[in-house]
Amino acid sequence: MNDIALRVENLSKVYRIGRAQQRHDTLRDAFVAVVQAPLKRLQERGNSHDREDTIWALKDVSFEVKRGEVLGIIGRNGAGKTTLLKILSRITEPTEGRAIIRGRVGSLLEVGTGFHPELTGRENIYLSGAILGMRKAEIDRKFDEIVAFAEVERFLDTPVKRYSSGMYVRLAFAVAAHLEPEILLVDEVLAVGDAGFQKKCLRKMSDVADEGRTVLFVSHNMAAVDSLCDRCVGLRVGRIAYQGDPTKVIQKYLAETANAHKAVPLAKRTDRMGSGDVRFRTVRFLDCQGREVTQVRMGAPLTIEASYEVFAPLREPVYGFLFADKLNRTVLRAYSHESHRGPTPKIVSAGTLRCRFERLPLMYGVYSVHLWVSRHRYPVDYVECAATLEVLQADVYGTGRPPDANNGGICFASHTWDFFND
Repeated sequence: MNDIALRVENLSKVYRIGRAQQRHDTLRDAFVAVVQAPLKRLQERGNSHDREDTIWALKDVSFEVKRGEVLGIIGRNGAGKTTLLKILSRITEPTEGRAIIRGRVGSLLEVGTGFHPELTGRENIYLSGAILGMRKAEIDRKFDEIVAFAEVERFLDTPVKRYSSGMYVRLAFAVAAHLEPEILLVDEVLAVGDAGFQKKCLRKMSDVADEGRTVLFVSHNMAAVDSLCDRCVGLRVGRIAYQGDPTKVIQKYLAETANAHKAVPLAKRTDRMGSGDVRFRTVRFLDCQGREVTQVRMGAPLTIEASYEVFAPLREPVYGFLFADKLNRTVLRAYSHESHRGPTPKIVSAGTLRCRFERLPLMYGVYSVHLWVSRHRYPVDYVECAATLEVLQADVYGTGRPPDANNGGICFASHTWDFFND
């Protein structure tokens, strides 16, 4: 019992959809509304199961987290991940159920949470520490460490409302991780920082766990969840769909996501990012004879063909095809601005593009392909898991011994050996 840091029991949260605020034209109307409000809330709670204008962001969620455990929480957008962390952070109250928390909680949920925009970085460090119940001497002891980690020394006495989103996140994470909370809640906000800072944050969360503190980590970075977490919970439409070993939970989640994507034509996919001036409509794989395929042998030629529609002209577009493994890690990429010789034509009307691999260098396995088009690094259309390709094992070295993926590696390349005796 004493080793449980957090227990969630039948936690549920309901929201009203499109609820308009009631106007009160007289003082009498306002007074009557205040008196009647508790009874209305009780009635609404009792009838919320049957209302068409309500949505359950969470429903009957239960789990336990041990002290020193790192729990990953994954799920599609709208699955209830952030709502869960907001309840655990006491930002919002549950509609039903309860959460029992043993220890001081530090949270980093989204840019803007926890800091006062008019205060400087220095003042917000002390404010956050005070909110956590720390004494000034404790904050003083950690202050230099926080500033060094956040890399905002020059702007420490500047109001944080003038910080960039990256600076804000760096300082917010440094405060949340270094002020020694027993329980640390981290949302996908780390995606705002650059790659180097994200790696530093992941190392810090690992250090926090090694010190015996508890971490709840929400992320779409499946590789980070798999490497950092001891256990994983997968949410689906506000309910726990699966939980247990991170690798197994992630595989189930990605398989379910891929199946959901297959059910929707690419042109109608709404889970995409970018301005939308250009949108991909179709994608397919072609073998060396131009036939459409879903499987290809290791080392065989492969062409990826994608068609697109245009809503606004696009100058100097950058196209990208990205191959991702079963943990959604990019293992092979092709960007037009890196490999195409000469300028890329301006996009003015619907068209088709092709990218050819003379010898696909991937080990055997199943890969997802993401599509990308951008303008000066700003996404115009980005679609994850637009298609799935299976790479089959083959004797790529001509030795009669096909490579074994169990020996490690995700790619192969032609090479030779020489041996010399002394």
